[in-house]
Amino acid sequence: MRVCVAGLWHLGTVTAACLAAAGHRVAAHDPDSEVVANLLAAKPPIFEPGLKELVSAGLASGELMPTGHLADAVRGAEVVWVTYDTPVDDEDQVDSEQVLDRVREFLPLLDPGTVVLVSSQLPVGSIARLEAEAPGVSFACSPENLRLGKAIEVFSNPDRVIVGVRDDHGRERIAQLLSPVTDRVEWMGVESAEMAKHAINSFLATSVTFINEIASVCERVGADAREVERALKTEQRIGPRAYLGPGAAFAGGTLARDVRALTAISDAEGLITPLLDGIWKSNDAHRSWPRRALVTLLSAATDGLAGKTVAVWGLTYKPGTDTLRRSASVGLCRELVAGGAAVRVHDPAVTALPPDLAAVTLAGDALEAATGADAVVLATEWPEYLTLDPDAIVAALSGDLIVDANGFLAAALAADDRIRYATVGRYPR
Repeated sequence: MRVCVAGLWHLGTVTAACLAAAGHRVAAHDPDSEVVANLLAAKPPIFEPGLKELVSAGLASGELMPTGHLADAVRGAEVVWVTYDTPVDDEDQVDSEQVLDRVREFLPLLDPGTVVLVSSQLPVGSIARLEAEAPGVSFACSPENLRLGKAIEVFSNPDRVIVGVRDDHGRERIAQLLSPVTDRVEWMGVESAEMAKHAINSFLATSVTFINEIASVCERVGADAREVERALKTEQRIGPRAYLGPGAAFAGGTLARDVRALTAISDAEGLITPLLDGIWKSNDAHRSWPRRALVTLLSAATDGLAGKTVAVWGLTYKPGTDTLRRSASVGLCRELVAGGAAVRVHDPAVTALPPDLAAVTLAGDALEAATGADAVVLATEWPEYLTLDPDAIVAALSGDLIVDANGFLAAALAADDRIRYATVGRYPR
């Protein structure tokens, strides 16, 4: 089939390369000329294992054709697969109009009978809006199922693919499109497919907040949340793949976006959804876990950390980036300073601190940050922290406490009797 993939970030590049590998002729379009130029040079916009090689193979075979010309990309396409990234603001609200405007640009250019398959993450009801504006176009929805680090494997051998269609024409075209990949398709209505993504991610978010609340109780009663996790996952009605790992609060992104979408719809419809609303309250409360652990384990009183020195390892939003936007670590540093603690931080990607962290000291390396500290908080899981020598950590610290929400350093430090090692759901005894 001749296919156009519109939008070439992570989802779009994986989709285009995998479709080309499956034997389709794929015109891959993006409005950003630099993204297109890089893809023509076999340079994907983001790292994903095997993606560069798959792109190179598609270019060599001629089945993958990146282009910045929208009209050329959609001309003759039997299916246009929409994979634009959906922008999300600081409140996890999506800017769906940006994606819808991109779709509106190519609708007048489509050949009769072209099916538009939308995988960009949009609120339920978005496709109905497009249908009202372009009544002659056949639309469908397949919620994205991207798994970072396993995207090619998941696309090429999915558990199933959810597809929402309106008519037999759309179903036949998409069945043909997917036939080299899988026949495990869950067919449903368009709104059901849109809603499925909201529901799946909100269920996962509920699981995360549930186990973290259980973990908080475990810490106070001497239980080990990871042992409780094992009990849950060996229960037949729950299962080993349940999203039940005690750890840090979930950050903004996919889970937050879909919970926001559902709560916004519920509010607009006048529905009472205390479970969905409670996800936010629980997750926000859990963001303060590192500070609560420090107060509990460093002081008999619970009135703050005045006079304590805390080292924070990692400041960026996540490893592999230098952005501090929406960083939980930055928020923690502010809380610690406000509580009277002296704070020293290290991050391999940060060379200067923002003005609002003027009271924080930026160290040149992790051990320098830890020198003389009462405790270390592992805030961003940079791989280089895994290489630190436990003896050197113990020698640098004045105290003996390591606070590590997800247990990133557990293999090296959890069993070291010189260290009090705290993770979510398991305080040192």
